[in-house]
Amino acid sequence: MRGGKRVRKDDPRVEAYGSLDELNSLLGTVLAALPQGTATPLGEELELVQHELFSLGAEVAGSGAANPPLRLLEARHVEALERSTDRFMEPVGPLRHFVLPRGTPLAAQLHVARTVARRAERALVRLDAAEPLRPVILAYVNRLSDLLFAMALWVNHGEGRPETAPDYTR
Repeated sequence: MRGGKRVRKDDPRVEAYGSLDELNSLLGTVLAALPQGTATPLGEELELVQHELFSLGAEVAGSGAANPPLRLLEARHVEALERSTDRFMEPVGPLRHFVLPRGTPLAAQLHVARTVARRAERALVRLDAAEPLRPVILAYVNRLSDLLFAMALWVNHGEGRPETAPDYTR
């Protein structure tokens, strides 16, 4: 349904909010892999992001011509993602090369979540081309994928797992 009307499953808006829902579900699996009963910076941040993604999905799903657009995410949310990315990258230090998406099982899940975030971003860009979205929506998902990458590196760093550069000669 969109604006009270039935739409095809491949409608760009359905694709966009479905991708956001998939990302949110994947973050739930990452949270489920964390040790129970202990608060961690990773868990706290991901819980916050899940709520924000739900708000974002509601905005994308409800922003049709028949519905007044919701404005649930703001620039402050994007800025918070940027600060969090910096916090997770601080102990890791600067990257000197591309890295293969692997490491600990948790880091590998975060890398998958990052790629799903990028796919959701592409779906939002396609929707934006047909029906303009607020720029903060695209910025949020873009910065979220950066944060998920930083989290994967942070997890590997904390577990003493070095990052592996791609071997372009193979």
